[in-house]
Amino acid sequence: MSAVTSFDRRYERRAITLLALGFGLVGLDRWLITPLFPQMMRDLNLTYQDLGNVTAVLGLAWGAFAILMGGISDKIGRRKILIPSIVLFSVLSGVTGLVSGVGALMLIRVLMGMTEGSYCPTSFAAADDASPATRRGLNLGIIQGCFALFGLGLGPIIATQLLAVVPSWRIVFGLVAAPGLLLALLMYAWIREPAHLAGTSTSHAMNKESWKSVIGYGNVRIAMPAIFCAMAGLFVLGALTPVYLTDYRHMSMAQMGFVMSGLGFGGFAGQIFVCGISDVIGRRNAAKITFLAGCVSLLAFANAPTIALLLFALLFSVAFFCCGAISLMAGPVAAEAVPPSLTSSAVGVVVGAGEIFGGGVAPAVAGFVAQHMGLQYTILFASAALGAGFVLSFLLRETAPRKAEHDAFHEKLSAQEN
Repeated sequence: MSAVTSFDRRYERRAITLLALGFGLVGLDRWLITPLFPQMMRDLNLTYQDLGNVTAVLGLAWGAFAILMGGISDKIGRRKILIPSIVLFSVLSGVTGLVSGVGALMLIRVLMGMTEGSYCPTSFAAADDASPATRRGLNLGIIQGCFALFGLGLGPIIATQLLAVVPSWRIVFGLVAAPGLLLALLMYAWIREPAHLAGTSTSHAMNKESWKSVIGYGNVRIAMPAIFCAMAGLFVLGALTPVYLTDYRHMSMAQMGFVMSGLGFGGFAGQIFVCGISDVIGRRNAAKITFLAGCVSLLAFANAPTIALLLFALLFSVAFFCCGAISLMAGPVAAEAVPPSLTSSAVGVVVGAGEIFGGGVAPAVAGFVAQHMGLQYTILFASAALGAGFVLSFLLRETAPRKAEHDAFHEKLSAQEN
């Protein structure tokens, strides 16, 4: 398979489409389980703490393998990680329907986290390889937006509607495994390797830099805790909002599925819009706006009356800004902080930190809070995390090419006038 050596618009469109569909299936396989939690709790005798732990172990495994495999893909290539990963997490999603207890469920979710964590930074790096600098934010936003659309938007609708026509939640898991296998075949045929792995002397020199050195870049160090804050907000909501709506708000399964879909549709729109607009207004400004607006929207959701359409709209708003912040940190902020030969490593470290703490530790803590203090307090926990992200966003250095050039021009002009 030929390498990506220069900008190719046709390849860009094809690669972004495949990578976006792949990350959409990652989102679907990861989040399909949460609207099924109310029924699974009854059949498997699960507690709120179990729900938090099941969500947490996947996040911890995802984080560890995002860090590990992100660095490896910078050395061995994208295809050797992308294709096996998508096959394995699709099969594991189907196997979830066979579990008989919390132990088996947690084991499968750990394995899913390992494969999905491997796919994540590698797919972002492959998208960066295929994108020109002026569309880097938009393309990475499209890919990450599909995670929210398929997983948090369509996932609750697919799960609750399938439950109306199939006899058990177990069958639902089996039905969603097949699309990933077809997508793996298409990736095998079309995805190329990046130029820095084509064997040039320049790329060989660049690869001497250890992947661990990415932590030495300032924006990587800021993006790691910032994405933790954003992921804590999103994943606490994704894991516990279904039971919050059914047990605390006393909504029906159908109403819950509709309200929860706002989390996905809002996330889809936010990840594309925020990353895209950050190409113009800058990464730093976009980060400040998204964290603050997400925190305000979440507090409004916590205090709103139990009206399905209103709660849908507020969750849409929360996810729009929260997912926008995640995509910004994991995508253009991480990718632009390092040389091209370390893109996957940087994305892996940032996503890994966010997953371990935001996707792993935070849901487990939220499960403890829900079990011992009440479901309503998990919303306040998530809003506090977003508020911390707002503070961290002031520390980012601007790297968006268009905004950085604009700022440099005006600084030079101001210096000449003085």
